[in-house]
Amino acid sequence: MNDKVYIHEFIDILGHNRARYMHHMTANWSPTAREERHQLCYGVWGVVGTTRGWPAVVNIWEEDGFDGLASSFRHEFDHPTLQDPKLARWWAEAAAYRRGGVDRVLVPAPWTRTVEQLCADGVGGEVFAHEQVEVPQGTSGEFLERVAQAAVPLYSELGWELAGAWETAMRNESECFLLWAIPTWERWAALEQAERADTPLRRWRRDSYEWVTAASRFLLVDAPLCPFRTGRQPMMSDRVDDWLER
Repeated sequence: MNDKVYIHEFIDILGHNRARYMHHMTANWSPTAREERHQLCYGVWGVVGTTRGWPAVVNIWEEDGFDGLASSFRHEFDHPTLQDPKLARWWAEAAAYRRGGVDRVLVPAPWTRTVEQLCADGVGGEVFAHEQVEVPQGTSGEFLERVAQAAVPLYSELGWELAGAWETAMRNESECFLLWAIPTWERWAALEQAERADTPLRRWRRDSYEWVTAASRFLLVDAPLCPFRTGRQPMMSDRVDDWLER
């Protein structure tokens, strides 16, 4: 039973700063957030620009449920500046790498593995697929169960592993996110081809049109310090500069 909640972030990157931003987020932010807020880095990825807007990054953070997230919010916003003073230098540097972003709070399907479980299971891939799905209000939980029962076996035949499945909080149970770990680029291509042939996967996709109002898929590649790549949380020893007091 996964009782965590997650912060999902679409980040727009300025110029050629994606690699700098991903390191700044993993090495310079995550260890402090883990120590002070009990926030874990679920993953940081660069978006494959051909499949979505670019340059961009996706961050996902794992929180200790809504109570843990409430505590984290207090830690951040209980200041006149609405910002943790200890992280002012971090924010100033991050501003040089990004122009803004869009965040959501996500609630996992009960059977979705935590980041520690995923690392223990060795889940990873050369590429990841990120799916954003809109459904009629009140049906997000039902959609995730359909994914578990019908989609996961079909995707698994082509080597795709479901790493995360969530519904968006504070949105009338009308939006879901799926994250698939794909072993190779060729396995990604095989699924795209299968969806356009006379296959059970295509039939699943066509059937889903009856209970999905919109869906999009794009590709991600994990950052060098992403837990899916390293099998661990980012650490202070990963820093190249002493950004924060240890």
